[in-house]
Amino acid sequence: MRQMLAEVKARRATAMDEARPRAVARQRADGKKTARERIEALCDPGSWREFGSLVTAAADTDVTRDLDAPADGILTGVATIDGRWVVVTSQDFTVYGGSSSVIGSLKLARAVDKAIDSGMPLVRLLEGGGHRIQEGLDARHFASAKGIFNAFTRASGWVPIVAAMLGPCFAGPTNHAALADYVVMVRGIATMGMAGPALVKAGTGEEIGKEELGGATLQADETGAADLAVDTEEECFAAIHRYLSYMPANAQERPPIARTGDTIERRDEALLDLVPANLRKPYDVRKVVGVIADAGSVLEIKPTHARNIVTALARLDGQPVGFIANNPLFAAGMLDGNACDKAAHFIAVCDAFGLPLIYLIDVPGFAIGSAAERSRMPRRSAKLIHELGNASVPRVSVVLRKGYGLGYVAMCGGRGFGADASVAWPTAQICAMSVEGAVDIAYRKEIKAAADPEQRRAELIEDFKERLGAVRAAEHFGIDDVIDPRDTRRLIAETLQTTPPRRRLNLPPKYRSIAPI
Repeated sequence: MRQMLAEVKARRATAMDEARPRAVARQRADGKKTARERIEALCDPGSWREFGSLVTAAADTDVTRDLDAPADGILTGVATIDGRWVVVTSQDFTVYGGSSSVIGSLKLARAVDKAIDSGMPLVRLLEGGGHRIQEGLDARHFASAKGIFNAFTRASGWVPIVAAMLGPCFAGPTNHAALADYVVMVRGIATMGMAGPALVKAGTGEEIGKEELGGATLQADETGAADLAVDTEEECFAAIHRYLSYMPANAQERPPIARTGDTIERRDEALLDLVPANLRKPYDVRKVVGVIADAGSVLEIKPTHARNIVTALARLDGQPVGFIANNPLFAAGMLDGNACDKAAHFIAVCDAFGLPLIYLIDVPGFAIGSAAERSRMPRRSAKLIHELGNASVPRVSVVLRKGYGLGYVAMCGGRGFGADASVAWPTAQICAMSVEGAVDIAYRKEIKAAADPEQRRAELIEDFKERLGAVRAAEHFGIDDVIDPRDTRRLIAETLQTTPPRRRLNLPPKYRSIAPI
């Protein structure tokens, strides 16, 4: 027995970093940790429990017989992060570029099944390409299509799924990350995309560098495919820790309470000055979110993408919540296609894991015009509405200033989506459309016939604007109340204390809704 154990130990040692100094040196020369070092940096010390460490490549054809693939290019196991068990996989870029392989895919499938069966979060540390060429060009290896993507779909919404993009991640890793709830990239090192530069050139003739094709500037700032871009792997792992701190282990558990020492009775005078009464004057709604939430608890999601809307995890009286807020500092807080996509995905994540939704409304409406139509605005705006309509978590809406048109409804304004509390600040103005535009359309002839057209237009505009205020919105019970901004924090917290964690969706006997995508 002792001799056999020694042989197993020796075999396992061949897959460790110490046995592969040249491969490890190349990885570190590029400023990157090894797959095992990343697990050590992410997880609690000594908690890693690996399965599949003795695996090698399938080696069942003439092409693959001589492949040297320790652990077949992917590490799989369980560990704890801040004391909670999670399933972790880490691609090994030093093994054939972290490519997907026959036996490695079995390990990945086992990891996803473990997350599903045990109700544990799944964290993917990604670096590598798609299918290993030596195996992918063989129908015996590829024809079954395996069940990885089916498994990811089953896991989605059941357990939190996090993807860290830690190097070149074209093809497979990008497809996997697209099914994750939260994606973090390391700037200057990580890339995402459907295919890398070489395959793009072979398939389309286009010559393009990897950074331009799928770097963080594109995927985190422009497309929003990544939720956050950071400068180092250490920052990436810290972001994962923080994100998971708001999430339950699975959809059947309650989000974890973390008392911050910030009481719900706190009334902050800053709220009287952060939002100007002048509708044309911009302000940064992130400051409002920061004052209402527990001090220091805000984690913004996609902070550099679609900045006209803010989506942020935070805490109120220690309870995790999701804030959705129009930001007039960018595009006047208008809802364009990117903003709709960003908010719709955020609603889905919060609803899946039981985080109440807090809406701060200052919206001039949805984007219009030819550019908006070419961006598929009708369906993208409908997606935002669709996600809210299918959500079962509590929701609170606060109209800070503008609440215009269908954008107001899509931001959970009024009674449209059954807000558990629907209130407005005294600065609120609520109506179906921009007053100026409406007057120009409906009263065009009257204005033209007036002795002083400009004066008559101004009179009409002023008359209608007097009908848009917060008190008038409350008079026919379109909203619950007009509140002192300083009471916003307490009102939201008390609403959540007196509201069930889930509402019963009164749906007809259907199998599913059809997303407008």
